[in-house]
Amino acid sequence: QVQLVESGGGLVQPGGSLRLHCAASGSILSFAVMGWYRQAPGKQRELAATITRGSTTAYADSVKGRFTISRDIAKNTVYLQMNSLKPEDTAVYYCNAQDRFVGAYNYWGQGTQVTVSS
Repeated sequence: QVQLVESGGGLVQPGGSLRLHCAASGSILSFAVMGWYRQAPGKQRELAATITRGSTTAYADSVKGRFTISRDIAKNTVYLQMNSLKPEDTAVYYCNAQDRFVGAYNYWGQGTQVTVSS
């Protein structure tokens, strides 16, 4: 029922910026928490940033100070602004949403590739 679609990935030079979009099929207020995960080749998937229904944000130490998660409720969209990008940020980035009423219900997008290279 729930669809999440990521966009905005691409190739960028070190020090550059990208803005990722996660568009939901319905109101993002249906979710208790939304977040961005990333997975680099040969590595485990890791949580980069989260935003709660109440707008509380949290970040992994590796991205804190460089990435900002935000939302536009009217557009059913969550964003990840990524600045000062490093080669180690290269990964597939996935949008995730946790159901507001049943936490065991988790939804995932298909991912968008971010490559940071000169």
